[in-house]
Amino acid sequence: MKEIISKYLKDHGFGEFNPKAVLFDMDGVLYNSMPNHAVAWQESMKQFDIHMTAADAYATEGARGIDTIQMMVKKQKGIDITLDEAQKMYDVKTDIFHSMPTAEIFPGVKEIMQKIKEAGMQVGVVTGSGQRPLILRLLNDFGKYLDEEHIVTAYDVKRGKPNPDPYLMGLQKAGNLQPWEGIVVENAPLGVRAGVAANIFTVAINSGPLPDTVLSDKGSNLLYHQMTEFCDDFGNLIDAAKETGNNAKENRKTGK
Repeated sequence: MKEIISKYLKDHGFGEFNPKAVLFDMDGVLYNSMPNHAVAWQESMKQFDIHMTAADAYATEGARGIDTIQMMVKKQKGIDITLDEAQKMYDVKTDIFHSMPTAEIFPGVKEIMQKIKEAGMQVGVVTGSGQRPLILRLLNDFGKYLDEEHIVTAYDVKRGKPNPDPYLMGLQKAGNLQPWEGIVVENAPLGVRAGVAANIFTVAINSGPLPDTVLSDKGSNLLYHQMTEFCDDFGNLIDAAKETGNNAKENRKTGK
């Protein structure tokens, strides 16, 4: 673990890794909701003569829904639609999604949030969604660890994932933290790219059907297949961060 942190510091030119907040993506990280999203995307886009596969849904996960729709329309029909037109299409997708069974919380999520709280760190959520019912569910499910001021939605940024803006906003909402003071937890290629672009230590949870390399090749620092695995390893990560930080301070004192 210390070697992984040292590589992160070297790659970004940072002198320390002192995490004070963990920023979670929502779908596919906190909730096992991606299968429902994949169906909702396919059924809704079919109504607008747009062919979208489950693989497309997973590959574009994390982006703002309106951005995904504009991209798919441009790709398949060769035209640019307005944000208002994309929003109307996204509303259809949203209605279908909310008609489906409620997605379960992944095992290990509340447990790791408890560990984060006990470590004196903050919990944040950074999602490409802007749907009010989902935000209210976050507060209902995780209100012990999370408040609305620590949630970043599609409406907080002009550029969604894979741009760094959402996670930079997450750091800002956590108290104007620096990149080396955060940890990103993602399951999607676009989300991993966003975390890495923001220079934040990025953990991938490959909860879906994509190959591990799709996430690791985007620059994730750690990769697990279940949140429970990361939860079990969380203490090791924090201990290694402290030890690496102490070593860095000692090296600066001795001029090494």
